[in-house]
Amino acid sequence: MKKYFFGALAFAAVMASCNNASPKMDDKPQAAGAENVSGMKIAYVEVDSLMTQYDFAKDYSLTLQKKSNNARNTLTQKTNELQAAVSNFQQKLQSNGFQSREQAQNVQAGIERRQRDLQELQARLESELASETQKFNEALRDSLNSFLTSYNKDKKYDLILSKAGDNILLADTRYNITKDIVNGLNKRYKPAVKKEDKKAEKK
Repeated sequence: MKKYFFGALAFAAVMASCNNASPKMDDKPQAAGAENVSGMKIAYVEVDSLMTQYDFAKDYSLTLQKKSNNARNTLTQKTNELQAAVSNFQQKLQSNGFQSREQAQNVQAGIERRQRDLQELQARLESELASETQKFNEALRDSLNSFLTSYNKDKKYDLILSKAGDNILLADTRYNITKDIVNGLNKRYKPAVKKEDKKAEKK
């Protein structure tokens, strides 16, 4: 079964309105490839830290992992059962264990049906897991966008970037607002299952 990964989030940039006034005649032309960011207030959020510290992301990741494990176990069990049926069929065929050619053909047809059923089951489980993963990504994006919109009313950043892997090669840590964002998100997050209930489930 395919392994699904929770892709890194593409954060929506929070942009303030830029000054679109026409340039003055005495303005100096910008160097090619350069942008005038003077006076802009910029910050960034570390995606990896967000995924490992935001309680919603952690809870949903556990849910997806559990569903993935259940699907894999189901497919493994049915695959083993099918392999046993194929092995038994081959042994009986070699030892002339079937009473007639028709009986052997019926058993073979039954095995082929089980093979098709297993393929359909695998495709269905993969589709369900992919759909659930997409649902998670959308919910996480909506949660983040909603919080950032509220958060930025006071902070008034012109641009909030996502730092995932090496997409930002170098950044001063004073622009890192990850901890602030994670704390705010966790404060707003209300899990469907309380932590006390989770402890009870583990017991």
